Amino acid sequence: MTFSAAQIALLINGTIEGNPDAVVSSFGKIEEAGDGQLSFLANPKYEDYIYTTKASVIIINQSLTLKQAVSSTLLRVADAYTAFATLLAKYQEIQQQQLSGVQEPSYIAKTASYGKNAFIGAFSYLGENVKVGDNTKIYPNTFIGDNVTVGDNCVIHAGVKIYHDCKIGNHVTIHAGTVIGSDGFGFAPQADGSFKKVPQIGNVVIENNVEIGANATIDRATIGSTLIKSGAKLDNLIQIAHNVDVGNSTVIAAQSGVSGSTKIGNGVMIGGQAGIVGHIQIGDGAKINAQSGVSKSLEPGKAVTGSPAYDYTSALRSQAVNRRLPELEKRIKELEELVKQLLAEKVS
Repeated sequence: MTFSAAQIALLINGTIEGNPDAVVSSFGKIEEAGDGQLSFLANPKYEDYIYTTKASVIIINQSLTLKQAVSSTLLRVADAYTAFATLLAKYQEIQQQQLSGVQEPSYIAKTASYGKNAFIGAFSYLGENVKVGDNTKIYPNTFIGDNVTVGDNCVIHAGVKIYHDCKIGNHVTIHAGTVIGSDGFGFAPQADGSFKKVPQIGNVVIENNVEIGANATIDRATIGSTLIKSGAKLDNLIQIAHNVDVGNSTVIAAQSGVSGSTKIGNGVMIGGQAGIVGHIQIGDGAKINAQSGVSKSLEPGKAVTGSPAYDYTSALRSQAVNRRLPELEKRIKELEELVKQLLAEKVS
């Protein structure tokens, strides 16, 4: 597929500087791109490459002031990174539209149904009463259990497992190896020291425009639903326990874990390897730094770090003091010596 600079400018509402008929057929990093490739510049650290790159077309910020002339055709936009992401999404969408139908061998129960332009990859399993929406792409080796609903325009990558009764909204992407609806970690301690399993009879509900990374696990609720709300983005290797709520447009980075029944608000940002205990509330807009251990509820807008996590600004001050400890120790010793001298002079 080839596109001209003029066609791309229409898609991203860009202003053309250079040849509007310049043609591209693929993407490339600005430091490596060659003739016929499209690139972008959003990070000022890479600005020097714009003067040496061989890319035919480059998307740049409207505010960028060039130090010298460039040979590439430029497309100026308000936000180059967002514009480039829009183009990549469109390109991916065009590629996925080419997939449709059912590959064999696959198992599709007689009571299961799928919408127009859906794609069911080889070795996939669709259980009883499964409903798959229009334009949804299910890649090979995927398991979808009984009574699962998958909405329109979803992408379910290879090897995903969605257990029975779970509900997936529209425009949801789930990457390879992720498990949705596995049992929550519920065991009741017994008098003899053993543990009795508590049946997990709820489900997982994933709303619209959610993306879940590879090899993540979202446990089904004991009763009710584990809920991932619209616009949430979950990275790879994340554990979401039973009855957790993840709010609208919340982002959680890789290797984080959220324990049971915790409620995470809207627009929360959680760094990688963070751990959150169960049965607490994380307020809207809170920020949790990477590798933090959160053991109590956070008010809206609160930023924390450390384990146990505490106020981010206070933590930075403590770190600054810690770095000065050798110097402070030296000054204390000097003061002690000075005090000894003064006392000795007083006695004499």
